[in-house]
Amino acid sequence: MADGSDGGGAQGPVVWAMAVREAAQGPPVAELIVEVGESLHAELVEAAVDSGFTVAAGEAPPTTGMIEVADGRVVRLVLVGGREGWEPGSRVEVSARWLATAGLRGGAVVVVVPPWDRSAGPGTADGPDLGAGVEAFARWVEEQRVAGRVLHGAVSVRGWV
Repeated sequence: MADGSDGGGAQGPVVWAMAVREAAQGPPVAELIVEVGESLHAELVEAAVDSGFTVAAGEAPPTTGMIEVADGRVVRLVLVGGREGWEPGSRVEVSARWLATAGLRGGAVVVVVPPWDRSAGPGTADGPDLGAGVEAFARWVEEQRVAGRVLHGAVSVRGWV
């Protein structure tokens, strides 16, 4: 089981974020954005592709992936038909809005992004100017998506809050 904890040997930041975004059609989309350190990225990409994830363009394809939720947080992302579990390195809160949105859609979308070189861009997503950091990260993710470096897939959500 891979994880982002220090004991797992991850190098670099491990960032998992929840988002609800408007869709071109239909109800909003619940997303889990997953970034792991450089040392785990290739392994995560391989597991995501083996689960049915594709380059992020258009609608996310159905996959064998699943997000497990318990006690108001993400417990793990399960990939490769249940054979691989990825756990966040820190607590990832799940809002009631995110769960309701996932319920409307019958699942969520997981977005796998490459490691972000925070030293190369303005701000950080957790620094004193959180808004600027989040905007910088969103711009960077879009650049990576256009370059074909972001994967996405539709997954089921299992658990309770």
